[in-house]
Amino acid sequence: MSTGFRGIYPILYAYFDADGRLDEAAMRRQVRCCLAGGAHGLAVLGLATEVNKLSPAEKRDVVRWSAEEIGGRVPLAVTVAEATAEDAAQFVLDAEALGAAWIILQPPPVRGLPEAEYVAWYGRVADLVGRRSAIPLGIQNAAAYIGVGLSTAGIAALARNHANVKLIKAEDSAVDVQRLIEATGGSLTVFNGRAGLELPDCLRAGCAGMIPAPECADVQARVYDLFASGDLGAADAEYRRIAPMIAFAMQGVAVFLCYGKRMTGWRMRLPEVIERPPALPPTPFGLDCARRFATELGPYPGA
Repeated sequence: MSTGFRGIYPILYAYFDADGRLDEAAMRRQVRCCLAGGAHGLAVLGLATEVNKLSPAEKRDVVRWSAEEIGGRVPLAVTVAEATAEDAAQFVLDAEALGAAWIILQPPPVRGLPEAEYVAWYGRVADLVGRRSAIPLGIQNAAAYIGVGLSTAGIAALARNHANVKLIKAEDSAVDVQRLIEATGGSLTVFNGRAGLELPDCLRAGCAGMIPAPECADVQARVYDLFASGDLGAADAEYRRIAPMIAFAMQGVAVFLCYGKRMTGWRMRLPEVIERPPALPPTPFGLDCARRFATELGPYPGA
């Protein structure tokens, strides 16, 4: 693979206080719990972090707080979601200065363009960054969640023409991820998302790791470590423990932001969730389901 990044990288939820501001203490505690749970890296500012609700200053705060808590122990991946290539490139450089080890680029917020336009946009960001930094870049290929995705051919062309594009965060089935890895000849480091769904089979397919939300990332880190040690049977058994929780949470972005964030908060002994609107309101039955899953797993390490 083109980088040494691998393992389970939980992507932090955004927790807010009673005044509607980001809760710094909760965000820092989330980092500490993920590290105590065996995370091989951390990620911030993706869909789970509700990046579209954060101001530019808040985004930088999340990166800074996370990097400070990590203290260089594991890599920090930062998602960059900006409207223009110039703004995206500048945020990449700012994130690197704050402690990011690698970057996940989201596409521009324009839907329905020919694929060549998105490939050119990513290429423009890569070129602008490459003039000033060697930080590895990836793209989030998540058509189902953000409305834009590149074909395998488009991904291969982007990586071929821009040496600093080294990673992909896919949001696909294990079967589709295996096709991507095969088609790109192992030239890219491929992570998958989807809350860690199909984790053992994604690893069998050749994924470097997964970028799930944190609700059960401690168990997912164990699955990865068992798999890496060659104990595939134990890895599969551990995964079966969390598969129902993942299926419950992974019904869509609004659902995991509603219930996944609460499951994470309960397991990490964080304050009750205060939403920054708009947000899906939980139902009593949904809360009962989420509480049952969280209780079955128990407190997070370090909580």
